[in-house]
Amino acid sequence: MKKPLLFIALTAVFACKDKPKENKEEVQEEMTEVVEEKEPEWTTLFDGTSFDGWHMYNGGEVTEPWKLEDGAMVFYPMEERPEGANYNLVTDEEFTDFVLTLDWKIAEGGNSGFFWGVKEGEEYGQPYVTGPEIQVLDDERHPDAKNGEDRLAGSLYDIVPPSEKVVKPAGQWNSVELMINHKTNQGHVILNGTKIVEFPLEGPEWDKLIANSKFADWEDFAAFKTGKIGLQDHGNKVAFRNIMIKEL
Repeated sequence: MKKPLLFIALTAVFACKDKPKENKEEVQEEMTEVVEEKEPEWTTLFDGTSFDGWHMYNGGEVTEPWKLEDGAMVFYPMEERPEGANYNLVTDEEFTDFVLTLDWKIAEGGNSGFFWGVKEGEEYGQPYVTGPEIQVLDDERHPDAKNGEDRLAGSLYDIVPPSEKVVKPAGQWNSVELMINHKTNQGHVILNGTKIVEFPLEGPEWDKLIANSKFADWEDFAAFKTGKIGLQDHGNKVAFRNIMIKEL
């Protein structure tokens, strides 16, 4: 016997109403999973209690003249420094695309910095041979501040000067964000909440910047997209804390 047309129509309507609801829920679950997978997370590189995750550049575990004080790693100048010795620090891990945040405090008349894209090896005596540097400086007292605006605190050292002077005086904490993103060919520095430096990471504009810097003839300078984060021993007292990284 043939089923009534009304019964068939109602059955089809209810079936259609149920199916999209299930599909919508499934799609929402899948979208949530994708968002969760893509959302980058912050990783602590220095938690203020140990030097875990760091070592001396081209060397072993972190020792003096670096010390842990009040949640910070502090470099103390040595009265008698062995000839040729350097006490730069680098991370155990390497990074490519990331946002790095940290606080720094420089002593009066002090000079230091931090790097990215650092490589270790016997052929490299210092992190700055390979890694570009974000300047840490007492602008008021250190003579390097008079050697050009691209030597001021927060600059991409000897390459891009800060657009504004927002650095706090020596002895006070400064908060900085460094973004390096090769996917978008963008880098920037935010110092104390203000974006003061922007730069590409490759291409004609970057090549021109390097050609006009002291690094023009440095074969391996900024040559590595993937490298370590470094903290500089420049012979002056400096402190770093709250070091975090988010890979992009």
